Amino acid sequence: MINRIRTLADDIFPEVVRLRRAIHRRPELAFEEHETAALIAHTLRGMGIEPITGIAKTGVVGMIEGGKPGPTLALRADIDALPIQEASDFDFASENPGKMHACGHDAHTASLLGAAMILSEIREELAGSIRLIFQPSEEKLPGGAKVMIEDGVLEAINGQTAPERILGQHVFPEMPVGSLGVRSGAFMASGDEIYLTIRGKGGHAAAPHLLVDPVLVQAHILIALQVVISRNRPADQPSILSFGKIIAEGATNIVPSEVQLIGTFRAMDEEWRFAAHDLIRRTCEQTAAAFGATCEVEILVGYPALSNDPATAEFVRSAAIEYVGEERVVDLPQWYASEDFAWYTQRLPGVFYVLGVGNEADGVTHGLHTPRFSIDEDALRLGPGFMAFLAWRLGNTSA
Repeated sequence: MINRIRTLADDIFPEVVRLRRAIHRRPELAFEEHETAALIAHTLRGMGIEPITGIAKTGVVGMIEGGKPGPTLALRADIDALPIQEASDFDFASENPGKMHACGHDAHTASLLGAAMILSEIREELAGSIRLIFQPSEEKLPGGAKVMIEDGVLEAINGQTAPERILGQHVFPEMPVGSLGVRSGAFMASGDEIYLTIRGKGGHAAAPHLLVDPVLVQAHILIALQVVISRNRPADQPSILSFGKIIAEGATNIVPSEVQLIGTFRAMDEEWRFAAHDLIRRTCEQTAAAFGATCEVEILVGYPALSNDPATAEFVRSAAIEYVGEERVVDLPQWYASEDFAWYTQRLPGVFYVLGVGNEADGVTHGLHTPRFSIDEDALRLGPGFMAFLAWRLGNTSA
């Protein structure tokens, strides 16, 4: 079967590339992916799969029933783009100004459609059912995964049992084409946004004794907040607190009355995550009060930490070794990006693994979320093929 899947992956490769380029050319932002959803639905119908549309507004679900009894496995791809102006000169570059597939969701979607093509061809050999989840709005809170779950994507649908496991794939430009990566346990961080508004009393910079200087206060708050990490974080709980934007609308001789400080908090453990939120609030409010100022703290709670189910991760790693060879399988470090796939793994066992899309030949890597990000399209042979192999192997292992 592994050789048959590889052959099918080679056969559909041109069509998968065409789909990826069509999606790349017409990027759409969160919950606006109407054209993308229509293309997905049309492609599924061409395989004899009647799609369910309109889940979480622009989400699409397809279902494949295997020829043998077995569990239901969910496979997920995200479909939205980012608000970035593309800087590449590809003939399939974005035609939508200020929008770009800079995170590889075009490749994710094309790969899952490719996997569906392969699985449709071998459906009589499948044990169990496959649920294809094409999810909107991975890039914007609260995350399309959360909304799709609320709309019942993980429940029994049209006679198909609820999924027992879920798998997702993300492109990784730092790894070469032909490689796969997986990690067991805590993999990706929670991602929370922090907005601080420090208010004092502004005025002439030559009379600081008459003022409550919020610029000075924010400096003390910024330094004090590092104690949240260095002196309060449990030693076995890695986390990051960073601030990337300060707004102080003063001048050389003007102290403003208000300063804004904007940053992010990342953690791998949910209990520590929310304990840290309380420490951040207390540190900000009490430090400001010590100077006679106030600090308003707003924490936008983002995606939870993503933890890969250990048993499923071992299965994916074993399957990857079978498919590409042990030398091409990477044991991943923790990754401090955040992903709304974590909403799924909070509900059922799952694994989020990575697909190498870097090109070793040119030696140039443009990272995710950058205007020149792209992939080596040779990865679109492995992406669909391995996902289809996982689905076949999991069903037949469980049967």
